[in-house]
Amino acid sequence: MSLPSSEHSDEDDDRSVVSTVADRNGFLGGSQYSPDPQPNLPRTLILKREQKWINMIRDWSQYMNTNYKKVRERCRKGIPPSLRPKAWELLCTEKQNRKHFNRNYFDDLCAQEGNPKWIEDIKKDLHRQFPYHEIFIKEGGFGQTDLFNVLKAYSIKNPTVGYCQAQAPIAAFLLMYMPAENAFWCLVNICDEYLKGYYSQGMETLQIDGDMLFAFVKKFAPNIYKHLKKQKIEPILYMTEWFLCVFTRTLPWPALLRVWDMFLCEGPSVLFKVGLVLIGLCMGGEAKSASALKKQYPTMYETLEALRNPPAHLLEENFFVKKVLQINLPTKEIDKEHEKQRKKRIAQQNGNNARK
Repeated sequence: MSLPSSEHSDEDDDRSVVSTVADRNGFLGGSQYSPDPQPNLPRTLILKREQKWINMIRDWSQYMNTNYKKVRERCRKGIPPSLRPKAWELLCTEKQNRKHFNRNYFDDLCAQEGNPKWIEDIKKDLHRQFPYHEIFIKEGGFGQTDLFNVLKAYSIKNPTVGYCQAQAPIAAFLLMYMPAENAFWCLVNICDEYLKGYYSQGMETLQIDGDMLFAFVKKFAPNIYKHLKKQKIEPILYMTEWFLCVFTRTLPWPALLRVWDMFLCEGPSVLFKVGLVLIGLCMGGEAKSASALKKQYPTMYETLEALRNPPAHLLEENFFVKKVLQINLPTKEIDKEHEKQRKKRIAQQNGNNARK
C-alpha cells in the first residue's frame, strides 16, 4: 500500500549533505539537520531526571500498574535522551506476550524469503527513509539492511497486512534508537495495537479517525471547521501522512521526540491532540475569524498548502508540546466519538449497498 501523493522523503529536500559531523540527532544534512547545540539544562537537573527514570525503570511493572499517572507525567515532561531507547521499548511492549515465540523468532523471520511483492516494495522504499541520517546515508549499509529485515519480518509475521509504505519511516525512526530486533517488536505493537487497522487495505480505520479528527475540529476551532467544510476538504487529504507515519515526516526532531514520548505512553489519543494543534497553527490560530480565513485561503489549493506545510517557527519543542497538553480530550470522549463515526460509516455503507 502506498501513501497519497503528498508523501515525501528527505531526498526531495534541495539541501544536500552539509556536514561531515552529524548533529545531535544523527543527521548530516536534509530538512532535519540542525547544527545548533542542544539547549543546556543544568547538569543537576539532568542527573535528577535521569535518576528518577532509572528508579522507575527498575520497578517498571509496579509503576505501570499502580502509578501510571506518574509515568504519564514524566513522559509529558520528556524522557531523558540517555534513557529514551529503554523507556520507549518498555512503554511499547509492556503488555506484549512473546511466550508463544522462540528466542530466535526475529532471526528466523529474517532468514525467510518473504512475499516477493512485499520484498520488492520494501526494497524500493529503503533509500527514501531519512537518507541524510548517519545510519541510512550509505546505500546497502547496516541501517538499510536492518530496515529491510525489520519490514520484511513484519510482513511475514502479519501476512494479512503485509507491507505498507507508511511503516518504513516508523521502522527507520525506531532503528535510530534501538537494535533491529527491539525495533521489530515495537513496530509489531504499533501496527497491531496502537494503530490497529491503519495499514490494512482500504484504510477504513484511518478514515474513521479522520472523521473523528474533523468532529473535534468542530468543537475546538468551529471557524476552521466551517472553512474546511465549505471548501469540501476531507480530513483524509491532510491528516493521512500525519497519522500513518505518526508525524515522523511532519515535525522537527525535538518536537517529534517529545510527541513520541507521549504517544507510546498514552496511545492514539495523542494523534488527535497533535492533529488539532497542527490544524490550528497551520490555519493561523483556532480563534481566527471566518472572513480572515476566507481572505487568506480563498480556495482549496491555498488551504491544503497551509495544512501540508506547518509553520516551522511555531513547531519549537516546548511551545508545541505545551499547546498539545492544553487540548482537553478525555479518552471517554474519543471512544464515544469513535463509536458515533463507526455507526455513521456503517449506515452510509448500508445506504450505498441498498442503492446498488
